[in-house]
Amino acid sequence: MEKVDVRGLSCPMPVIRTKKVIDQGAKQLLVIGSSSVSRENVKKLAINSGYQVNLKKNEESNWEMELTK
Repeated sequence: MEKVDVRGLSCPMPVIRTKKVIDQGAKQLLVIGSSSVSRENVKKLAINSGYQVNLKKNEESNWEMELTK
């Protein structure tokens, strides 16, 4: 599983970094972030790219999103 850490980054960087890994053909990704705006934007990207999304809250207001194709 590929891991993409976008904590502390503002959009559009979380989407760009996630898209880069998706474009490389990853079937499973774990995206870790902190911004609610980036969470929604990464989720939209994942759904539009055909991934199943499993969103989890993490400690310290971070979130984890598992993407599976």
